[in-house]
Amino acid sequence: MKVLVLNGPNLGTLGRREPEVYGTRTLTDLETMLTNRAREVGLQVSCRQSNHEGQLIDWIETEPSDAIIINPGALSHYSLALADALRSSGKPVVEVHISNVFAREPERHRMVTAAAAKGLISGLGFEGYLAALDYLASLSD
Repeated sequence: MKVLVLNGPNLGTLGRREPEVYGTRTLTDLETMLTNRAREVGLQVSCRQSNHEGQLIDWIETEPSDAIIINPGALSHYSLALADALRSSGKPVVEVHISNVFAREPERHRMVTAAAAKGLISGLGFEGYLAALDYLASLSD
């Protein structure tokens, strides 16, 4: 199974951006963790990050994959276009958020993209991505 891992706006600044919320590890650290875990569980991952909604949608529509892990960042709260792309992909989708969005500002509690996902993992840091990958590996057993 090939898993497309998408990270949205501002996630390219992991390690520098609000370390008290997101930690000090970088996007490169995350991608290395995911590549290593994927190898352990017999999956392939392709990791992408963009600050642009349209680019994320283009990747959902064109990148060859069997499943998607996505952290849409703030797009989660308002992007119906991204939600529609995830839903129309026909693939299992797991949405991940590094921080616990429900322990943050009220405007972060509404997540339109989560409705297009099979599941949502929030607040487990980078380990949430690993949990998503493990879940998707269980689907290919």
